[in-house]
Order: sequence, then C-alpha cells, then structure tokens
Amino acid sequence: MNALTLAILTPLVTAVLCLFSLRSLTLQRFFGVAGMAVLLGVALRLMAEVGDGTIEVVRFGNWPAPFGIVLVADLLAGIMVLVSAIIGLAVAIYSIADVDARRVRFGYYAFLHFMMFGVCGAFLTGDIFNLFVWFEVMLISSFVLMSLGGEKPQMEGAVKYVTLNLISSSFFLAACGILYGQTGTLNMADLALTAREMRPELLTMTAMLFLVAFGLKAAIFPLFFWLPASYHTPPVAVSAIFAGLLTKVGVYALVRVFTLIFTEDVLFTHGLLLVLAGFTMVTGVLGAMVQFDFRRLLSFHIISQIGYMVLGLALFTPLAIAGTVFYLFHHIVVKANLFLISGITARYGGSFDLKKLGGFYAATPLLALLFFIPAMSLGGIPPLSGFFAKFAVVKAGLAGDTMFGGWATVLAVVALAVGLLTLFSMTKIWAEVFWKPAPEGHAPHPGNVPPAERFLLLAPVAALAALTLAIGFFPQYFFDFAARSAEQLLQPEIYINAVLGGTN
Repeated sequence: MNALTLAILTPLVTAVLCLFSLRSLTLQRFFGVAGMAVLLGVALRLMAEVGDGTIEVVRFGNWPAPFGIVLVADLLAGIMVLVSAIIGLAVAIYSIADVDARRVRFGYYAFLHFMMFGVCGAFLTGDIFNLFVWFEVMLISSFVLMSLGGEKPQMEGAVKYVTLNLISSSFFLAACGILYGQTGTLNMADLALTAREMRPELLTMTAMLFLVAFGLKAAIFPLFFWLPASYHTPPVAVSAIFAGLLTKVGVYALVRVFTLIFTEDVLFTHGLLLVLAGFTMVTGVLGAMVQFDFRRLLSFHIISQIGYMVLGLALFTPLAIAGTVFYLFHHIVVKANLFLISGITARYGGSFDLKKLGGFYAATPLLALLFFIPAMSLGGIPPLSGFFAKFAVVKAGLAGDTMFGGWATVLAVVALAVGLLTLFSMTKIWAEVFWKPAPEGHAPHPGNVPPAERFLLLAPVAALAALTLAIGFFPQYFFDFAARSAEQLLQPEIYINAVLGGTN
C-alpha cells in the first residue's frame, strides 16, 4: 500500500483501536503513541517519495480525474504531513503525563487520532469539496477534544470555537456550490483550468468567500477573535496540538487555492491579502503584549505569526512563497513547544498567571533553557529557525520585484517592528516566570511531579527544541525544500498535469 493511502488510514485505524480499548488506559496510551510513531514513519516515506519533486497521485476506484476522488501529495503536502506527525507524536507522549484518566476513558486518544485523520486528509486531498469534508472531521473531533471533561471554561471556549467554525463552514460550502454550478467540477486541478472561464467578477467574489472561510480557520484579521477566547481552556496537550496544527490547515488551504485556482486577479486578491497580513501581525502582537495569562499570550502570538505566512502568500514571489512554507513548519514546531512548556510551568508552579509564577531559572535551569530556545526563535533571534523564516519574508518584501511596489516595503518594515514586539513579549515571559524571584507562597516545586511524569513532559519539549536548533543551524537544507515547494506552487501546470494524467 502506498504512503499516500497509509497517511490517511493510519490515524483512522489507530482511532478505532483506541475506541475498542476504552476500558484499558494502558492500551489506549500505547495505541495513541504507537499510532503517531507509525504515522511519522509513513510521513517520512511519503517525503522520500515526493522529495525529488515528484507529485504522487492516488485515484480511488481507478476513476480518472476529475471524475473520481484523488489524493495528491506534492512537496508542500508532504512537508505538512511530516511536521504534523512530529507534533502528533510529541503531544501523544506528553499526554500520558498531562491528560487525566477520566478524559482518556472518554476517548481522548481516539479523538486525537480522528483529528489527525482530518488534518492529513486536508493536506492530501485533491478535491475542494473533500477538503470541506476533512475540515468537518477536524471540527467535530477538535470540538470533542476541547470540551472533553465538561469544565465550565472549556464549554465556553468550545461553544465559541465551534460556532465560528460552523460559520466558516457555511461560507466554504456556499463557495463550493458556486464553483460547481459554474464549472461542473470540484477537482482542484480541473478547477485551475475551468475557473478561468468564469466571469471575472464572479470568480473574484467566489475567491472572497473562500478567503472568509479559510481566514476564519486561519484566524486572520478581523476573523481571529475566537482563538484567544478558546485555545487556553482545554488541557495543555490539546492546546498545543491545536496551536501547532489547526490554524496552519487554514493557511495551507489559503496557499493552495490562491496559488492554484484564484490567480486571475492577483492585484486585487493578493493586495487584499497583503492588507490583512499587516493588520493580522499588528493586532496579534499588540494583544499579546497586554496579556499575563501564559496561554492567552501565546494564543495572540499565533495570530501575529499567521500574518507573516499570509504576507508571504500575498507577495506572490518565489522567495516569498518559500518563506511562507518555511514559516509554516518552523512555527508549528515552535508554537506547539511553547504551549507544552506553559503546561510544565503550570504543573510546577500551580498557575498560568505570569504574576503568580517566578523563580523557575533557579528551580529548574533545564526548563529555562528549553523555553529560551523556542521563545527566541519565535522572536526571530539568529541563528534559530524563526530568524530565517522572518528573514525570507522580509527580504521578499524589500526586494522590489513584487506587484505592490512600495507597499510591500511598508509591510516588510511592519513585519520587522512586529518581530521586535514579539521579542518583547517573550522577554516578558522570561522575566516573569524564570528570572524574577518566586512570589511568596508560589515557589515552583518540580519535585512534586513524579520522575517518570517529568520525563514524559520534558522529553517531547527537548526533542522539539532540538528540531528548532537543527532548522536554525542547517537552514539551507530545510529552505531548499521550501524553495522547491514554492517552485511547484508557482507553476500550477505541474500539479495539473500530474492529477489530470499528464507528465509531472
């Protein structure tokens, strides 16, 4: 069986095994971690197959595209499946010590894998309606994960989360209906050809519907307000995988449709993306600066960093798109890791409130180091991964070869300023949690956590920190994949020929 199919089947089979093991905590945890490890192996195999630029296509039932359902893996999809599997494995291990037995018995690991089933399906589908279906799989499973446990803050956050995502789904479904009514197809490769025959104003209107649908899921300005109201409410392991993956699926969808289908009026569509990117960066970082809840602060930074990714897409040059791809996998690793670290500090110090924390540098220097690496990477300090991600996007804005002229330069300067404010927020966490003395009665107590649990909490964090260092110390290797992915995205005929039966 090929890696494309296995990437879909592995989390589905694992979820079913977890459901059949609800009475056994040990079996659920075993299947939860083992399934993620298998998915990582499958993702590595998939990357080996697409790493040379080959686009892998699976046609179900041997029906030729665009009549049958297809799965498609280009470099971008392969990269996203791989980094998703890495985060999934880290979170599954962390969850053994973080997620209580009651939630596990209610199906935590099963729904974690159902969510990964939806994530991998969204990255690998070649059909715009099936993308809608995969989004609904993610929405249902993520809603269960967010509300699992039934605590009041969770339910409040879950209701906000699901309500806004249902609105997003409504826009998505309406846009799909318009496309199908006008073109008679929903295969993305076929749409790339047939959508050009639509009336320009109708095509642009449809693009705006997709922008709202995917913008809500990606949490871009002004559609972001649901995220900081919900991501801090579930268990930390859930927050971490949400922070790492869910908004990035929205960004991935934006990248896919605005490089493949909606490329006829780029001055308007990508100009609007440029404006939204600027507001997303600024509002996100300003929101983070006034927060003192660890996870709410990090949630606002998700919004801010999404702005950089959208900026790269808006600039629409090879360097800018490569910067967006690089930014995607850098940010998934760093942001998930920071959420995991917030959980450890709350476990040791008893609170997510920065004002009630302190003394962690003296109490646990290792955790301080593990925080310092992703925090400085998020702030864009060289030679960490965040520096090269920001560098590529900013350089693309300053290059002067975009369709937006001086406006691209303005947005590049805004991106630099937002980077400085991001660094300020990270140093605020450092000063409050690690550097200042512990407030009276709130000293951290790592020794209160059993050694085996400390290992399960710290090992995934250390592994993700090591990956951040690897991306930063060997950026050319990782950026080469991003650049070749951008080359594929900006030459949609490669994708079209692969899916519709031509040559790669």
